[in-house]
Amino acid sequence: MGIVSLDQKKKRLNIDEFGVDNQIVFSYFNKIQASERDETLFKAIYIGVLALMEDRLAAFLSKTQNELGTELESLKQIFEIKKELFYKSAVKGIIAEDNILEVLNEYFSEKKLSDKAYQTGNITGKISRNKTGDIVCLANGLEDKKIVIECKFDKSIRLGDIETRDVFSAKTDSAWNQLLEAKVNRDGAASIIVFDKTLADNSILNFVDSVAFIPQLGFVVLVDSQRGEYSNLIVAYNLAKDIALNAKLIQYDPNILTILIKRIIKDIESHFSIKTLVNRNIETNKEILKQLHKSMLLMEFNQKFLQKFLIEGNLTAVDLLELYNSDEIRDEFKQVDNEIKKLLSDI
Repeated sequence: MGIVSLDQKKKRLNIDEFGVDNQIVFSYFNKIQASERDETLFKAIYIGVLALMEDRLAAFLSKTQNELGTELESLKQIFEIKKELFYKSAVKGIIAEDNILEVLNEYFSEKKLSDKAYQTGNITGKISRNKTGDIVCLANGLEDKKIVIECKFDKSIRLGDIETRDVFSAKTDSAWNQLLEAKVNRDGAASIIVFDKTLADNSILNFVDSVAFIPQLGFVVLVDSQRGEYSNLIVAYNLAKDIALNAKLIQYDPNILTILIKRIIKDIESHFSIKTLVNRNIETNKEILKQLHKSMLLMEFNQKFLQKFLIEGNLTAVDLLELYNSDEIRDEFKQVDNEIKKLLSDI
């Protein structure tokens, strides 16, 4: 027979012959005056029940600190220790994914939505040997309306704006390329990347206060995981869901694009003539020649996408990822660089 019984009429919890054989509990109550022990026991049970009801300790502390006073100081210290261990932990990314998945599914359940969320972080996607796209959500439960979420609790991840990106430098992960990769790798209709505001690079913090949108890529979101604050994620999800369910392709005027392409081709021809002149004095103009090659490779590479855009009226997420990463021209430039060095050695 258990020691706990419930009085349903009085809505009361009764404990018979209750005792705890625990040194920490005994030492704590031993310091308290006998007249205060009953009230302290009630508070301890109350705090414990609230903690069991709350899945995230940070949210629990926020809700109870004003009501229960100084008894929470020890729990706050425990929370700070847990937070420090979280930030230093190699598995914080996994913990973050679990929390985000739980928040989303709780939201779907609370709102009685048919949306579904599941983790895919350990499963290779459409891109060879690529696992980008930690969580996939099915908007209205539809397989062809996927919202892909990438979790990056990592200070090393910068924004990576394409306007400031040097495609000839070493490839590193960024918010831009992770949004594109996640969308392509999981065949998503929309994508979201989530950062913890205490674990985000300054380029991210300067770009977004809560939720930001990068056209053709997706949403950048800041959350506060240690305080259980994920409201920004829910806002971004609902916006991404609206895009996934209602997005339509825009028809562009091919005549305007033809003008742009002809102008680019003219500029390419001009660069080729400059190359001939520069070759007369390779040693003193080596750096100029390399920059010209970079420029030509970039313009030829961009021309390919403009021509595709002219014909089809749109660029897919796969195209945008290829345009952003520009792996093709990086490899071509390495070959050109070797040729330049060979020219110098032959002179």
